[in-house]
Amino acid sequence: MTRLVYAAAAVVMLAAPTVAACARNSDGTAVKVEASTSPATVATTTTSSTVTDAPESSEPGVIETTRTPIPADSTVCRPEQPGRTAVAAVADPAAPKIRVRVPDGWSSTPGTGDVGALLSGPDDMIAEVTIAATPLDPAAAFTRYGDDVMARYPISTLSLLPGDFCGLSGQKLMGTWARDPDESVEYEDRLAHVWTNTGNYLVAVHVEAPSGTPGFDDAASVLTEEFGIVIP
Repeated sequence: MTRLVYAAAAVVMLAAPTVAACARNSDGTAVKVEASTSPATVATTTTSSTVTDAPESSEPGVIETTRTPIPADSTVCRPEQPGRTAVAAVADPAAPKIRVRVPDGWSSTPGTGDVGALLSGPDDMIAEVTIAATPLDPAAAFTRYGDDVMARYPISTLSLLPGDFCGLSGQKLMGTWARDPDESVEYEDRLAHVWTNTGNYLVAVHVEAPSGTPGFDDAASVLTEEFGIVIP
């Protein structure tokens, strides 16, 4: 995957050569970039008691959101998760709980505020799971998150892939941050836009480490794979 480095306010989003991508200018406006294929779209069956929100943009990973009543304490996504897992939960009683895999050699502790869990690994690798209520639809929520990621450091790169799963809109992000070209941090994120019976939540699993840290790719792959979601 090609990564481009831009300083200051420049914002670029790229996808792998075989998926659709988008670019953003310094004003945060999404601009479609043609690629050889389009991201897969998952359609869900609607019934007379179902409300479906159709995506209004070409933002990668945004699919139709089907809203049906969900019984309390239901697991709406139960991926295969061999090995240790950690549950991220926040004080908001209407927020979903998220179960992520924990890489070997990592530990987890409860977070505070919108951070449901903090994880740490060897060689200064860290991760966090955030669960935040959002009034935004999936496309707008993902755009705002990506803009915030790019704004954190004066030198930033961002690669973007569709990451929808279990009928939920989602994205995968990866890139680097730096205050100067000689020292950088690499990161990976997995996003999901989750509807509960009472509202929408943006779930983000963020992993980072100093660039070139041994084992980062494997650990990030474990943490940012599809995760379990329990609706309260």
